[in-house]
Amino acid sequence: MTTTTAAQLQQIARHWPDLTDALGTPATIAGFGLGLRGYLVTLNQLDRFDAEEAAALRALERSPDQLGARPVPISLRVHDTMRLVETVLLDTADRLARTVQRAPMQPPKPSRAAVARTRADRVFWEDRARRAEAARKDADDPRRWRETTGRTAIRAALWLSARALGASGPFRPLTEHEHRHLATVAAGALGRVEAVLDLADIRRELTAAHPCPCGGTIEVYGGGGAQPVARCQGCGAIWSERGVIAA
Repeated sequence: MTTTTAAQLQQIARHWPDLTDALGTPATIAGFGLGLRGYLVTLNQLDRFDAEEAAALRALERSPDQLGARPVPISLRVHDTMRLVETVLLDTADRLARTVQRAPMQPPKPSRAAVARTRADRVFWEDRARRAEAARKDADDPRRWRETTGRTAIRAALWLSARALGASGPFRPLTEHEHRHLATVAAGALGRVEAVLDLADIRRELTAAHPCPCGGTIEVYGGGGAQPVARCQGCGAIWSERGVIAA
């Protein structure tokens, strides 16, 4: 479970630039699977996500009487996924850091400088300087999670991955409960990322309002590198992005 959780979090970090690229893709009215757009548009599939996306895009547009260019449309489904996943990862990192991350070492108390007149004085001040430097380095350790800086989805995913693997640093090992919770977060977040990028192997039945001409229920499946297709569970007709395969 530990290795799987770490790999899933690393995969989220690798996919984040792909999400950023997909964010600027103009929204298209389609249903399921990138390769089935033509087929689903023909059937006028306007599912809940598409309706919400179209309404939100209209709300984002500026009034025509305003000066300047209008904003470029974004994919709100990608935007919402990125915002949700980032929020979950940051919140998980914040909560975990509060329990597993060791507090920074305390530096020596301030003291007035004095001339080292004896060997004992020199040893004292040299030891004090070493302790002050060690405390500074410990507080500035880049492996630490901070709730004020470096708050990105990629860094949170990689930091959580390191905690899942038990990487060295100012941390204690995760408990079994913490491992299970992190595994749930990682699997759920990666599932959403893969779904919005059409990377997951997904299948879904279309609503009863859009049956096959024979009256049967149409099932759409694809993703994960497979060519998306739609199949009628009644007559067995199969469609792809190029049209009817078999009827």
